[in-house]
Amino acid sequence: MQLGRMQLAGWRGLGLPLSALLLAACTTQPVSQAPARLGLKLAPATLGANISLQQHLTVERNGRTDQLDAALEIDAQQFNMVGLAFGQRVLTLHYDGQTLQSWRHPMLPSQVRAEDVLEDSQLTLWPLAAIRAALPAGWDIQQQGQTRTLSLQGEPVMVINYSADSKSAPWSGKMELNNLRYHYRLTIESVSDAADDAPVGPMINATPSAP
Repeated sequence: MQLGRMQLAGWRGLGLPLSALLLAACTTQPVSQAPARLGLKLAPATLGANISLQQHLTVERNGRTDQLDAALEIDAQQFNMVGLAFGQRVLTLHYDGQTLQSWRHPMLPSQVRAEDVLEDSQLTLWPLAAIRAALPAGWDIQQQGQTRTLSLQGEPVMVINYSADSKSAPWSGKMELNNLRYHYRLTIESVSDAADDAPVGPMINATPSAP
């Protein structure tokens, strides 16, 4: 289902894939103390598909569970995401392969970074070869069966498990991302999806703006 048909009224929607995203990022260490992130930013075209998803996210950390709804659209030209928490838009992302634009609700702390939301989304959804080709020295990503592991200097940093129905495409089933560095677990379940080789239709106010 395309975002323009979701009655988001100018992206009055989501909340970070995103990305591990919003609620998980809220509980990470202060930026000055936390280990550096990977910094992955892949061109939208390297996904190799057009997708339009509504997702339900569940974030678990330190015994707390939070839930979030998300709308995601990706085609060869752009990555767009909108997130909703308690029925209110809390984050929007727009990435064209060169520039990442974002809007956040004032309630979100500085630790919630658009770059991290984009990174977790791409590590989860993108083809392994596309990710591996962009990794800096010392980083590696491997997949055995339905388990994908991102490592730094041989030490696992993130483990992503895909359900059996994800074999055709990562976004077609349930995904569970376990971040060993920032100590959170993100479960992503697609509520609806449409993926094919045809261009994604027109979108309403794709560039993030204030509500």
